[in-house]
Amino acid sequence: VMSPTLVRRLAVLGFALAFVALAFLPIFGTDFGKGAVRWYSLGFASLQPSEFLKPGFIVVAAWMIAASQQINGPPGTLMSFALCMMVVMMLVLQPDFGQASLILFGWGVMYFVAGAPMLLLVCMAAVVVLGGVFAYNSSEHFARRIDGFLNPDVDPTTQLGYATNAIREGGLFGVGVGEGQVKWSLPDAHTDFIVAVAAEEYGLVLVAVLIALYASIVVRSLFRLMRERDTFIRLAGTGLVCMFGVQAMINMGVAVRLLPAKGMTLPFVSYGGSSLIATGIAVGMLLAFTRTRPQGGIADYLNGRGR
Repeated sequence: VMSPTLVRRLAVLGFALAFVALAFLPIFGTDFGKGAVRWYSLGFASLQPSEFLKPGFIVVAAWMIAASQQINGPPGTLMSFALCMMVVMMLVLQPDFGQASLILFGWGVMYFVAGAPMLLLVCMAAVVVLGGVFAYNSSEHFARRIDGFLNPDVDPTTQLGYATNAIREGGLFGVGVGEGQVKWSLPDAHTDFIVAVAAEEYGLVLVAVLIALYASIVVRSLFRLMRERDTFIRLAGTGLVCMFGVQAMINMGVAVRLLPAKGMTLPFVSYGGSSLIATGIAVGMLLAFTRTRPQGGIADYLNGRGR
């Protein structure tokens, strides 16, 4: 059983390796014909460094922010923000706006939990909006996806069109296992649009079960972290579980056309080695952080009885 200290040390090492791998992607990476250089081709498999970067970054940033709250501590919050911007810029250059947004969201959640001024958070939100406008005007790929989302008429020959039709055909109980047709039409049916395949073959019932499972993991973890005294553990655990939940929400939101199309996997459901392993690492870290340890409750600590 790993202690939070050991998890933090391993996360720092893992983040450093993933950061170096991400930096060398433009030189040694490949796009597999998808227009974005995000992977290393290993011959027998592929590796996506950004997936492994996410849990490592959350733990490292939480460590920095927690250190800044100590007496005579370093300017950890500023350092973590600078690190966040470096990672976001590297991801945007691929381009991978989805992973960049997740990284920025994870840092923002931890900063909010650490006691960020509301005015600063509003300013950050404004900067994100301006960044989206800039990306829309400078990236044809990004603009095409936004235009497709805003268009009231869904082209039935597009990915969103196939997914929407599949969900509609599935109804409440689905058309039956293996009877769905959308998996033969969608190029990313096994990853980005796995919910559409599940909804067509198993119906709304399975999708509701999936939503309930993800919601229970997020809510249960947050309730446990609310009682945590250690600032680092509270921040790291919150960042990990919120990123996990938002990634699931984005994937399912895209499938039902609540969000623009974005290449993002559904945790533990979508096919993909990098995503599956990285998500398993993140949840393993979360289990280590939320495991019950001998300590006074946060209420006792605030009242002076838990010291």
